Amino acid sequence: MQNVYIVSLMLDIQCLIYMKKILCMTKEEIIEALKEVHHPGRSDKDIVSLGMVQSVESNEESVEVTLAFSKRRDPLAEYIIGSTRACLIRHLPSSVKAEVKTVVVDEVKEKKKANIKDLDMEQLRSVRHIIGIASGKGGVGKSTVAVNLACALARLGYKVGLADADVYGPSIPTMTDTEGATPMAEEQDGKELIIPLEKYGVKWMSIGYFAEKGQALIWRGPMACNALKQMILQVKWGDLDFLLIDMPPGTGDIHISLIQEIPMEGAVVVTTPQTVALADVEKGVNMFRNPSVNRPIFGLVENMAWFTPKEHPEEKYFIFGKDGGAKMAEDLNIDLLGRIPLVQGIRESGDSGEPAALGTSPDGAAFVELAGKLAKKLG
Repeated sequence: MQNVYIVSLMLDIQCLIYMKKILCMTKEEIIEALKEVHHPGRSDKDIVSLGMVQSVESNEESVEVTLAFSKRRDPLAEYIIGSTRACLIRHLPSSVKAEVKTVVVDEVKEKKKANIKDLDMEQLRSVRHIIGIASGKGGVGKSTVAVNLACALARLGYKVGLADADVYGPSIPTMTDTEGATPMAEEQDGKELIIPLEKYGVKWMSIGYFAEKGQALIWRGPMACNALKQMILQVKWGDLDFLLIDMPPGTGDIHISLIQEIPMEGAVVVTTPQTVALADVEKGVNMFRNPSVNRPIFGLVENMAWFTPKEHPEEKYFIFGKDGGAKMAEDLNIDLLGRIPLVQGIRESGDSGEPAALGTSPDGAAFVELAGKLAKKLG
């Protein structure tokens, strides 16, 4: 028994030593961990090698990192701050508070000072229609519809851009086979702008381009809102007929902030046919109709309207119910813009990064028809 007690005591002591060690990471260990955070504009460089980590202060209760920026309005600042905080959270125990502060260390030259709203409007003045793609809840295929609608509009000859504002689940890079690419930044009239990626005749921008694969974006509401506004409003979109914004699912602060800060003309709401989805759709529609928001709903898209087996393309199985989208549209007094089938080809095209709307299959034709109706509705 005495030997057992001694072994147990030694294990307890080793455990305490280990716990103290992880609770008290040295400055050197913290800096080494921060090398995981790469600058999105220079993907081959981390924030440590770029000299952005100005100071690290730590104790058993908190770790405070100060990042140095060379200008006050860095369009990538919110992402870098969020990524740094996420890195600290990954490496520190939950009992240790992680804080990230910033400081401007070098105003290289006096640049044209512009209110961020003036800058925002300047980059969006050449965009004819800004449309939000929304859903009352996740899992209805909103991003699939957004990507294919963008490609379908481009096929019809329109100039199109898509901003992936689904900050907690950015899937556009995977669905367009642009994963791993990093948009560049350029200076124009003393202001730094982000250049969107271009593929399939569409300009793409996503928070996913600035995050490591598999990295969770641990952002609070205000930080997410600011990052998304910068991602959309400080992008050099150029002349566009349509800028689609793939919004986060549901309703909340991020949605309201985006709608109020960006001159969004209106929205398209995506749903599935189930009766149970009606309550979620109604909440989404009512958010846009709220007097503080007051944006029109251009129509409803019924996704997964029916299932068609690849071997029997002429057959339809209404596994989620029949005509549910039409009933929702009638009840909410909005147009039913389109019905998209649930087919294997759409899933395969999303995984391969080649949207179904680029092809000539019936599912691709459904997206082109949807694009035509939306374009006609907006003139």
